[in-house]
This record gives sequence, C-alpha cells and structure tokens, in this order.
Amino acid sequence: MASSEVQERIAALNTVLSSIEQVLDLPQMRESIADLEAQASVPDLWDDPEQAQQITSRLSFVQGEVRKFEALSRRLGDLPILFELAEDEGDEAAIAEAMKELDDLAQAVAELEVRTLLSGEYDAREALMTIRAEAGGVDAADWAEMLLRMYSRYCERHNWPIEV
Repeated sequence: MASSEVQERIAALNTVLSSIEQVLDLPQMRESIADLEAQASVPDLWDDPEQAQQITSRLSFVQGEVRKFEALSRRLGDLPILFELAEDEGDEAAIAEAMKELDDLAQAVAELEVRTLLSGEYDAREALMTIRAEAGGVDAADWAEMLLRMYSRYCERHNWPIEV
C-alpha cells in the first residue's frame, strides 16, 4: 500500500477517534472515576451491599473504557513511527507487520465506535428476542435454529451474556 494511502487511513482513524473522544467526554469520565473512587473508599460502603456493587461495577466499567480509549490512542500515535521505521528498513516483513497493526487498530477503533454508539441511557439494559418457526414445517424450524445459532455466536463474540 502506498505511503499516502497509509497516511489517509491513519488520518481517518484519528478523525474517528477524536469523535469518539468527544462522545465519551473523557474529562467527565475522569471526574466520575475520582468521585466513584471516593465513594468506594468510604469505610461503611459495604453496609449496603447492593449500592456497593453498583459503585464498584460502575467504577470498573468507567476505568476500563478510559483505559481502552487511551490504549487505542497510544497505538494510533505510534503507528506513523512504526511505518517510518519499516520503510527505512525496507524489510517487507516489517512493512507487513505495520500493515497488520494498522488493520488491527482499524478494527479495534470500529468496535469502540459501535460500543460508543450503544452507550445511551437504555443501551446497557437487557433485550428480549423471540425466534419462532411458526408455519412452514421442518424448513421453518431449521431456519429458526440457524437464526438462534447466528445470534448466539454474535453475542458470544461480543462478550454479551445470553440466556435461552
């Protein structure tokens, strides 16, 4: 791939990551982490186990989101240097490795973008889905089974719990 194409892809990833940063509102998330850490350090936190669980779960989630974003941002910042070193070496294996890192990073940014889009007030709630064969006999039953398997595997790949 030509150097200009690589630069364009990196610039596009920078644009997407910047928009994700605005949606996530990292300064607000960091304030939230500080607030949740203060709440979690209160000595009588576990007097109300349900509230303690909510606080620690929320803290863990927010810290994880910030860490994921910062890791992607670091990887994206290192990418031009990686390509520059690979081109200076003139080694095809190094260039292929840099391209693989670019592809992996593009996929990770796309996944973060989807997760960010699914971060509304009700998006963390459970979903109920019904798949029925209805009329159609064996073919309809087979099709319903294939749909169930497809959705189950999709949820597993995204680490979403399912219950059948």
